[in-house]
Amino acid sequence: MTRILVMVGSLRAAASSAALARALVERLPDGVSADFADIGSLPHYCADHDGGDAVARLLAQIRAADGVLFVTPEYNYSMPGVLKNAIDWASRSAYQSVFRGKSCFVISVSGGAMGGVRAQAHVKYVLNAMLADVFPFQEVIVPEAPKKVVDGRFADEPTLAFGAAAIAQWTDALKRAA
Repeated sequence: MTRILVMVGSLRAAASSAALARALVERLPDGVSADFADIGSLPHYCADHDGGDAVARLLAQIRAADGVLFVTPEYNYSMPGVLKNAIDWASRSAYQSVFRGKSCFVISVSGGAMGGVRAQAHVKYVLNAMLADVFPFQEVIVPEAPKKVVDGRFADEPTLAFGAAAIAQWTDALKRAA
């Protein structure tokens, strides 16, 4: 069984990024399971302490996963602070973090026409700094995402089909690498 960890970059219950992540997890290929990280429970990053149980739980989830799927909105031309905080906790120690060599796939969403491309680029840039293995293809960028959520569910079939196919390519690569 291939195991992925999903990190959603928004804490808002009705976030389009969360709705998209849930819908894509429902479409995972056979033999792939997913857990969701609770990045909202993490304290603010501070190198003076270890972050306690919440950080230990996140690190254990990342270690146990074959890959990490990020689904993030774009805030002020970048990734949300809560997602950066989670990545910062997982980045310790430098060049030896749990992300070193970890396969990662990044999806971005936004209410605008650019689909969060800047946030996606920033997440990938930071992951590269930690020597993560960022999956390069297919990029999934979802513009006008809030319009694609109906009654709390992501309902845009072309986006879901494209996203599920891209994730299938990634998880196939994870299975081959195992």
